[in-house]
Amino acid sequence: MRLLVTGGAGFIGSNFVRHALRTDDGVRITNLDALTYAGSLTSLHDLEDHPRHRFVHGDICDAALVDELMADADALVHFAAESHVDRSIDGPAAFLRTNVDGAGVVFDAARRHELQRVLHISTDEVYGSIDEGSFDEGDPLLPNSPYATSKAAADLLARSYRVTYDFPIMVTRTTNNFGPYHFPEKMIPLFVTNPIDGRKVPLYGDGANVRDWTHVHDNVEAQWRVLTEGAPGAVYNVGAGNERSNRDLTLALLGRFGLGEEMIEHVPDRPGHDRRYSVDSARIRALGWRPRHDLDEALDDTIRWYRDNEWWWRPLIDAGAGERRGRA
Repeated sequence: MRLLVTGGAGFIGSNFVRHALRTDDGVRITNLDALTYAGSLTSLHDLEDHPRHRFVHGDICDAALVDELMADADALVHFAAESHVDRSIDGPAAFLRTNVDGAGVVFDAARRHELQRVLHISTDEVYGSIDEGSFDEGDPLLPNSPYATSKAAADLLARSYRVTYDFPIMVTRTTNNFGPYHFPEKMIPLFVTNPIDGRKVPLYGDGANVRDWTHVHDNVEAQWRVLTEGAPGAVYNVGAGNERSNRDLTLALLGRFGLGEEMIEHVPDRPGHDRRYSVDSARIRALGWRPRHDLDEALDDTIRWYRDNEWWWRPLIDAGAGERRGRA
């Protein structure tokens, strides 16, 4: 399989590329990434000389480049996106350009070249907040941040391609991820690297906002399962069922450093902060996917990875990544 991956130098994308290369000896990957603030070749350092991986530096909004790469592909996984809610509040325009216009360029090139396995990676945030129960794939999209709205727009564009052109774009909506190569403005890596440096962690509001946390290796296994076995045109929620409040997760991370409440800096809440995300993952579990990582063990492994790989995250912190507020 000749697989085009967009955004494959980012957090989830780089972990997916590794998973695909390990899982299928016949896959050959072309990896297109613009190398913006959250994408880095250092996240692909071990693949530099891999014979089945080719990196292309470019923008998904470059229609000519995307068309050229799509012509040499059998399948597509579209990760490329602006992804941080705080950044979308500060400047929505970049999110609309990449997440909506860019998705349109990618989807249309895939349609014109008649790719039959196409996967668009989305987020549980498109559903909005839910007080009780869990969203399933048929629930309405009610996004509350510019980021979530841009992803919902791309989801609806994918739906229109399925309905109008009978084009088999599949969509996954994933919960919060964590693990290796996670850009350290996001909650877990920020709340790991700050204590390593003896700094407090900034917690929004009362910290009662609830997220479902999925280890990135479980998530990329789910994406591969949908790409290779999913029903054409279907939508799949991906969640591990590890719901924790931000406050509880913060204390769990600090406790692993022998620290506690004294290291929490309470900061004003994010505008429009969704209270709880929760998705029903029965559909993807029917494909045989199950999360393999226990949350507590995975948090321990993640802390260990950041301790052992300071060469990767230290330059990002020094360049200002830790100055972002870093909420989930």
